[in-house]
Amino acid sequence: MFTILPIKGMIDQIDGFYCDGISAGLKANNALDLGFIYSDTLCDVEAVFTENRFQAAPLKHYLMYKKDFQTNFVLINSKNANAMTGKKGIEDINSIFSSLNHEFTNPIMSSTGVIGNPLPIQKIVEGAKSFDLKTKNAQNLSKAIMTTDSYAKTTMYEVKLEDGSSFKIGAVSKGAGMINPNLATMLCFICTDANVPKEDMKEALKVNSETTFNAISVDGDTSTNDTVLLLTNKKSNAYNKEAFFEVLRLVMHDMAMLMVADGEGAKKAVAFEVKNAATYEDAQKAAKALSNSLLVKTALFGEDPNFGRIASTIGASKIACDEEKLVVSYNNVIVYNKGELIFNDEIEQEAFKVLQNDKFKIVCDIGLGKESFTAYGCDLGYKYVEINADYRT
Repeated sequence: MFTILPIKGMIDQIDGFYCDGISAGLKANNALDLGFIYSDTLCDVEAVFTENRFQAAPLKHYLMYKKDFQTNFVLINSKNANAMTGKKGIEDINSIFSSLNHEFTNPIMSSTGVIGNPLPIQKIVEGAKSFDLKTKNAQNLSKAIMTTDSYAKTTMYEVKLEDGSSFKIGAVSKGAGMINPNLATMLCFICTDANVPKEDMKEALKVNSETTFNAISVDGDTSTNDTVLLLTNKKSNAYNKEAFFEVLRLVMHDMAMLMVADGEGAKKAVAFEVKNAATYEDAQKAAKALSNSLLVKTALFGEDPNFGRIASTIGASKIACDEEKLVVSYNNVIVYNKGELIFNDEIEQEAFKVLQNDKFKIVCDIGLGKESFTAYGCDLGYKYVEINADYRT
């Protein structure tokens, strides 16, 4: 038995972890743009990365370390992705780490921002040299890693085990655009003091990515830098596999939902539940197609309960389906029922009221089996175009 308790606070509450964010001059107006996570003991580390074939230099740098390496330092910059920068991008990371005052063990770098520009090495080095590694300021860190985010994204839990021991786990992340259901899709840093075995870290990340970070979509684009990093210093000496897998799922789900809700210009966060599909693969494929459809997203923005766009997207996903078996609902309002045209003025008005909410569910019962999957998305409107048209400026 175990108890999982959400607690107020951030990763800096976990024993042995330190963090902060500063202004290194990468962003205008002295905005915070450079952060770190430091552990006073070596941490086991696992990660999942973007499936974009053009992975950024920080990801390539990480993968150059030996298997099962440990680290005590993560350096994170915003404004510059260090992607599509070739071998120089990796050389720049090594140059930065070799120039710092402190000799870290297998330091990790993570970057987010504009693709195709070389890192401003001197600014990053000078900024990093000013870090106080005994600082605990996760609020500053969360601000420093933001790009188009409108708010910081953090979560924190404590797990109490039956034997009286306990461990903490928390996360800080960024993500609002270039979010597509294709693993990771943002930057997320998860810290814990659980005494979790290395093999469980890897398995837990993989299993939980499928229904969290791999099930969200803002705009259908997958970034070059997407990273989920899990660090454990094992200081609590406490562990329970079932508890750890469940609390990690909660942490990752929290972060994923905050990203969907903060989709660039988004006003609505929507769950797309596909149930009773013939296969799990069909359920997953249809749910992700719905969360990723521009026509569906724009209908959500216009608060238009256009079930035709829902049905069309399901059919276009090429799963096994039958219009005489399909049932489509907005929350509990059925708008299409097994081939029967029931979408009258009264039902449309009820569905419209659902779409006026900030959060709701669209349920699609395929009627051909027992498998289900839920994907998550948001609406897409004028603000998204405005943000991304001016992104580099």
